[in-house]
Amino acid sequence: MATRETEISIVRAPRTSRWFVLQHRLAPYLFVSPFLILFATFGVYPIVKSLLLSFYVTNGPKSAVFVGLQNFAFLFSDPDFHKAVWNTAVFAFWSVFLQLPMSLGLALLLNSLWVKGRELLRLAFFSPNLLGQVFVGVLFSVLFIPQYGLVNRFLHFIAGIPTDTKWLSNPDLVMPALVLTSLWMYVGFNMVYFLAALQAVDKDLYEAATVDGANAWHQFWAVTLPGIKPVAVFVLVMSTIGSFQLFELPWIMLNNSAGPDQAGLTIVMYLYQTGFVTGDLGYASTVGWTLALGVLIISLFQMRVTGAWKGGAD
Repeated sequence: MATRETEISIVRAPRTSRWFVLQHRLAPYLFVSPFLILFATFGVYPIVKSLLLSFYVTNGPKSAVFVGLQNFAFLFSDPDFHKAVWNTAVFAFWSVFLQLPMSLGLALLLNSLWVKGRELLRLAFFSPNLLGQVFVGVLFSVLFIPQYGLVNRFLHFIAGIPTDTKWLSNPDLVMPALVLTSLWMYVGFNMVYFLAALQAVDKDLYEAATVDGANAWHQFWAVTLPGIKPVAVFVLVMSTIGSFQLFELPWIMLNNSAGPDQAGLTIVMYLYQTGFVTGDLGYASTVGWTLALGVLIISLFQMRVTGAWKGGAD
């Protein structure tokens, strides 16, 4: 009897072992399958679908005519797209190159030991980013109102600028209004990155620089900037990408339009108008892929110029 049971256990052992090995191999895929399914449904499929749509002219989601590369050929001769690219590039330039020095300056200030109430100030400067672009757009559309807006009253008080200045109705003032609004919203956000980077710089380097006779300015260039360079490059690239994705802020501030003389038209706003107002999802996909390629090229250029390819500080 014992011999019979032993034979049965010997026969069943390989099957049990194979099933255990199979479970062991499949278990990781079963655990990650919810993410893979969701990513394939809401990530991979829309990307592939939009790439295919860029070769079609559509009139709504069901009517499509294949045109090949004609959408891309028309895009580069489209004056509205040129206007959108120019506006977005101007916004990105002024937003980034004003925003980053201000963020770094605030971080240096709040990293100083002599500043009182640093925790409260950090929260105050960071809190505008918690509101969202839609709320900020509504808020600043009121602040820029002629006569009674706080922006006009403040500028009239410190510089004598007329209180009836129409920021959002003047094509020359729409972009400055958008840049000022974005600065209020994002300077404190990027300040947090710089503050974290400053606190990670080795304090012994400052002591060594002081012993060598370096003043505060020399320490900033020789110790601080090299120490925060990886974070600075990250903030530069991410701020540029975010600036080229601008949509909600001007759309809300300019009352669901591109503003006077299309002064607030951005690339993403043009994509939205083409795809969801005009109904040409194919041309909108062309705009989207052109934007993605352009942002990729700009980001790679920034990383190349700043030396990020070399793995950090030189």
